Amino acid sequence: MNKAQNRHLVLMVKEPRPGRVKTRLGRDIGLTASAWWFRHQVSRLIRELDDPRWHLVLAVAPDHAGMRSRVWPAHLPRIPQGRGDLGQRMARVMRHMPPGPVCVIGADVPDLRAHHITRAFVALGSHDAVFGPAEDGGYWLTGLKRMTSPSPQLFKNVRWSTSHALSDSIVSLGQVKVALTDTLGDVDTLADLKALTARS
Repeated sequence: MNKAQNRHLVLMVKEPRPGRVKTRLGRDIGLTASAWWFRHQVSRLIRELDDPRWHLVLAVAPDHAGMRSRVWPAHLPRIPQGRGDLGQRMARVMRHMPPGPVCVIGADVPDLRAHHITRAFVALGSHDAVFGPAEDGGYWLTGLKRMTSPSPQLFKNVRWSTSHALSDSIVSLGQVKVALTDTLGDVDTLADLKALTARS
């Protein structure tokens, strides 16, 4: 079996409706503008990451609307995120995937490219887990080698949307070998968007 057959990359996406996505950014630029930005950012990201080196899967929310949505490419497999906080949803997604390495990523990371994903999967060759740190103390990617079932404590007691999210998530994994890969920034506020424009 070649590596592409058992590598899965899961992109967490929400329907790009005003008031449902990027609400912090929406407070700065308007909810319609922030939803438009998210839709085009995700479309660009899908084009970048629809790659034969892994299977790209969309984890959609809300469940029913996301599974029927015409916004995202029809050829990509979809699974519902389900209920719960971010940790519960990511853990569910990881358990849903077939055996083999799986990485889960957020959709609001404009600098993310295919080579970043390649490095994450390479890290899982010699580690049990991998994280892509974000500049704010969170992370844009998490991945597991998954030689065994994920710990029941996976992503429990994580202080989401704080500077502790990454360290709490690593603790939730228990005694495993963890790699850190590239640090990238996401877009949550107008300041983040301005920083992105400046880099571009």
